[in-house]
Amino acid sequence: MNKVNFIAKMKILVLLLIVISGSMLFMQKSHAQKKSVPETNISEINTLEKNISPQTTSSELSKEVQQLKSQVLQLNRELFILEEDLLFPASTQISIFVSVDIGRFFKLDSVEVKINEQDVAGFLYTDRQRIALEQGGIQKLYLGNIKLGTHQLTAIFIGFDNEGRSIKRAINHTFEKEDDSLMIELKLIDNTRNYRTQVVAEEWVL
Repeated sequence: MNKVNFIAKMKILVLLLIVISGSMLFMQKSHAQKKSVPETNISEINTLEKNISPQTTSSELSKEVQQLKSQVLQLNRELFILEEDLLFPASTQISIFVSVDIGRFFKLDSVEVKINEQDVAGFLYTDRQRIALEQGGIQKLYLGNIKLGTHQLTAIFIGFDNEGRSIKRAINHTFEKEDDSLMIELKLIDNTRNYRTQVVAEEWVL
């Protein structure tokens, strides 16, 4: 069984668990509501009706539904981690991130990334996404596999200066892929000495 088929079957299993759990919960509540009341006199029936609170039943049902949702979310998180581990093992995994220092001299519009002259990622930013980066956000631009050894990364950023003119900022970065998972952060950093933005590559190894 290959990795893709295994992950697909795991996702189907998660969906089945959700459907089965929901069905069992519904059947349990329906059975409880239809359960016959023992023969008794009118006063005892009135007392039982007063003691049964619709709000209590609804609250219990809501609590069980929330517990089911939490279990499903946890299962989805574990499945996502398993999927990444299977598709992108540490020995071949590479991740590329983008961050912006301040953004005073360069208004980010788009980015294009190549590894060994092959296009691997590109992104066109909205104003909202650009502002999020300028406020300290980090974007996960690319996740993939690469062979061990020496590689060349090329990143080209296109944006606008303070006068609205289109400008480019680029970087060529040589890196070594070893057995551990590799993360490369491409930082757009303002240089206050020349009022220009430069691209810096920083490597992290897990």
